[in-house]
Amino acid sequence: MSKNKDRVIMNDDIRVPEVRCNIDGAESLGVVSIDVAMEKANELGLDLVLIAPEAKPPVAKIMDYGKFKYQEEKKLKEQRKNQTKIDVKEIKLSVKIAENDISYKVKHAREFLAEGKHVKFRVFLKGREMAHPQAAKEVLLRVWPMIEDVGVMEKEPSFEGRYYNMYVTPQK
Repeated sequence: MSKNKDRVIMNDDIRVPEVRCNIDGAESLGVVSIDVAMEKANELGLDLVLIAPEAKPPVAKIMDYGKFKYQEEKKLKEQRKNQTKIDVKEIKLSVKIAENDISYKVKHAREFLAEGKHVKFRVFLKGREMAHPQAAKEVLLRVWPMIEDVGVMEKEPSFEGRYYNMYVTPQK
Protein backbone atom coordinates (compact mmCIF):
# COMPACT_ATOMS: atom_id res chain seq x y z
CA MET A 1 0.00 0.00 0.00
CA SER A 2 2.80 2.46 0.87
CA LYS A 3 4.62 1.61 -2.36
CA ASN A 4 1.73 3.06 -4.37
CA LYS A 5 1.77 6.20 -2.25
CA ASP A 6 5.51 6.79 -2.80
CA ARG A 7 5.35 6.06 -6.54
CA VAL A 8 5.52 9.16 -8.71
CA ILE A 9 3.21 9.29 -11.74
CA MET A 10 4.93 11.13 -14.55
CA ASN A 11 5.04 11.60 -18.34
CA ASP A 12 3.36 8.72 -20.24
CA ASP A 13 2.05 7.08 -17.02
CA ILE A 14 -0.50 9.88 -16.51
CA ARG A 15 -3.92 8.46 -17.52
CA VAL A 16 -6.30 11.41 -17.13
CA PRO A 17 -7.85 13.45 -19.99
CA GLU A 18 -6.96 16.89 -18.60
CA VAL A 19 -4.85 18.43 -15.85
CA ARG A 20 -4.31 21.77 -14.13
CA CYS A 21 -0.78 22.43 -15.30
CA ASN A 22 1.94 24.60 -13.74
CA ILE A 23 5.47 25.19 -14.97
CA ASP A 24 8.19 25.02 -12.29
CA GLY A 25 9.23 28.57 -11.41
CA ALA A 26 7.02 30.13 -14.08
CA GLU A 27 3.39 30.74 -15.02
CA SER A 28 0.37 28.47 -14.81
CA LEU A 29 -1.06 27.04 -18.02
CA GLY A 30 -4.46 26.48 -16.40
CA VAL A 31 -6.63 23.44 -17.19
CA VAL A 32 -5.32 21.82 -20.40
CA SER A 33 -5.54 18.42 -22.05
CA ILE A 34 -2.84 15.90 -21.22
CA ASP A 35 -1.55 16.05 -24.82
CA VAL A 36 -0.99 19.83 -24.65
CA ALA A 37 0.76 19.50 -21.28
CA MET A 38 3.04 16.68 -22.56
CA GLU A 39 3.81 18.71 -25.68
CA LYS A 40 4.80 21.75 -23.57
CA ALA A 41 6.97 19.55 -21.29
CA ASN A 42 8.75 18.01 -24.29
CA GLU A 43 9.23 21.47 -25.81
CA LEU A 44 10.94 22.64 -22.60
CA GLY A 45 12.88 19.36 -22.24
CA LEU A 46 11.34 18.70 -18.81
CA ASP A 47 9.10 16.06 -17.17
CA LEU A 48 5.36 16.27 -16.54
CA VAL A 49 4.81 15.09 -12.94
CA LEU A 50 1.40 14.47 -11.39
CA ILE A 51 1.49 16.34 -8.07
CA ALA A 52 -2.11 15.95 -6.76
CA PRO A 53 -3.87 13.04 -8.51
CA GLU A 54 -6.96 13.26 -6.22
CA ALA A 55 -7.74 16.89 -7.06
CA LYS A 56 -10.48 17.83 -9.53
CA PRO A 57 -8.95 18.24 -12.12
CA PRO A 58 -5.63 16.56 -11.14
CA VAL A 59 -2.66 18.93 -10.73
CA ALA A 60 0.49 18.34 -12.79
CA LYS A 61 3.76 20.25 -12.79
CA ILE A 62 6.34 20.60 -15.55
CA MET A 63 9.76 20.26 -13.89
CA ASP A 64 13.16 18.60 -14.07
CA TYR A 65 12.30 15.56 -11.94
CA GLY A 66 15.92 14.37 -11.57
CA LYS A 67 16.98 17.76 -10.18
CA PHE A 68 13.94 17.85 -7.88
CA LYS A 69 14.71 14.35 -6.52
CA TYR A 70 18.37 15.28 -5.99
CA GLN A 71 17.44 18.41 -4.01
CA GLU A 72 14.98 16.44 -1.85
CA GLU A 73 17.66 13.86 -1.01
CA LYS A 74 20.11 16.68 -0.25
CA LYS A 75 17.59 18.25 2.19
CA LEU A 76 17.02 14.90 3.93
CA LYS A 77 20.77 14.35 4.25
CA GLU A 78 21.19 17.83 5.78
CA GLN A 79 18.38 17.15 8.28
CA ARG A 80 19.98 13.86 9.33
CA LYS A 81 23.34 15.61 9.75
CA ASN A 82 21.83 18.25 12.04
CA GLN A 83 20.03 15.67 14.16
CA THR A 84 21.44 15.11 17.63
CA LYS A 85 21.68 11.56 18.86
CA ILE A 86 21.01 11.08 22.55
CA ASP A 87 23.49 8.73 24.16
CA VAL A 88 22.00 6.81 27.10
CA LYS A 89 24.33 5.09 29.55
CA GLU A 90 22.90 2.40 31.79
CA ILE A 91 24.14 1.79 35.31
CA LYS A 92 23.03 -1.44 36.97
CA LEU A 93 22.68 -1.69 40.71
CA SER A 94 21.40 -4.37 43.06
CA VAL A 95 19.33 -4.28 46.23
CA LYS A 96 22.24 -5.49 48.38
CA ILE A 97 24.81 -3.03 47.00
CA ALA A 98 27.43 -1.68 49.40
CA GLU A 99 27.85 2.07 50.00
CA ASN A 100 31.34 2.22 48.43
CA ASP A 101 30.02 0.45 45.30
CA ILE A 102 27.25 3.01 45.04
CA SER A 103 29.75 5.89 45.29
CA TYR A 104 31.92 4.24 42.58
CA LYS A 105 28.96 3.92 40.18
CA VAL A 106 27.76 7.44 41.02
CA LYS A 107 31.24 8.75 40.14
CA HIS A 108 30.85 7.25 36.65
CA ALA A 109 27.31 8.57 36.35
CA ARG A 110 28.53 12.08 37.19
CA GLU A 111 31.18 11.79 34.44
CA PHE A 112 28.55 10.68 31.92
CA LEU A 113 26.25 13.56 32.88
CA ALA A 114 29.17 16.02 32.60
CA GLU A 115 29.73 14.76 29.02
CA GLY A 116 26.06 15.47 28.24
CA LYS A 117 24.93 11.84 28.19
CA HIS A 118 21.70 10.60 29.73
CA VAL A 119 21.94 8.00 32.51
CA LYS A 120 19.49 5.23 33.29
CA PHE A 121 19.85 3.63 36.71
CA ARG A 122 18.45 0.09 36.95
CA VAL A 123 18.05 -2.05 40.04
CA PHE A 124 17.48 -5.72 39.16
CA LEU A 125 15.35 -7.75 41.55
CA LYS A 126 16.38 -11.41 41.88
CA GLY A 127 14.25 -14.26 43.22
CA ARG A 128 12.77 -13.40 46.61
CA GLU A 129 13.72 -9.74 46.25
CA MET A 130 10.62 -9.45 44.02
CA ALA A 131 8.52 -9.69 47.21
CA HIS A 132 9.97 -6.35 48.39
CA PRO A 133 10.35 -4.03 45.38
CA GLN A 134 10.37 -1.06 47.77
CA ALA A 135 13.97 -1.96 48.66
CA ALA A 136 15.02 -1.27 45.06
CA LYS A 137 13.31 2.11 45.11
CA GLU A 138 15.17 2.95 48.31
CA VAL A 139 18.50 2.19 46.59
CA LEU A 140 17.61 4.64 43.80
CA LEU A 141 16.50 7.25 46.32
CA ARG A 142 19.91 6.83 48.07
CA VAL A 143 21.66 7.46 44.72
CA TRP A 144 19.63 10.55 43.77
CA PRO A 145 21.05 13.02 46.37
CA MET A 146 24.58 12.18 45.14
CA ILE A 147 23.84 13.29 41.56
CA GLU A 148 21.06 15.89 41.86
CA ASP A 149 23.54 18.78 41.55
CA VAL A 150 24.60 17.64 38.03
CA GLY A 151 21.41 15.98 36.76
CA VAL A 152 17.67 16.31 36.44
CA MET A 153 15.43 13.37 37.29
CA GLU A 154 13.52 12.94 34.03
CA LYS A 155 11.55 9.93 35.23
CA GLU A 156 10.73 9.13 38.84
CA PRO A 157 11.83 5.65 39.99
CA SER A 158 9.34 3.26 38.40
CA PHE A 159 8.83 -0.50 38.49
CA GLU A 160 9.01 -2.30 35.13
CA GLY A 161 9.14 -6.10 35.09
CA ARG A 162 12.04 -7.17 37.32
CA TYR A 163 13.68 -3.74 37.23
CA TYR A 164 13.26 -0.50 39.11
CA ASN A 165 14.35 2.31 36.76
CA MET A 166 15.29 5.96 37.21
CA TYR A 167 16.15 8.19 34.23
CA VAL A 168 18.48 11.17 34.74
CA THR A 169 19.42 13.84 32.17
CA PRO A 170 22.22 16.43 32.41
CA GLN A 171 21.41 19.91 33.70
CA LYS A 172 21.28 22.66 31.10
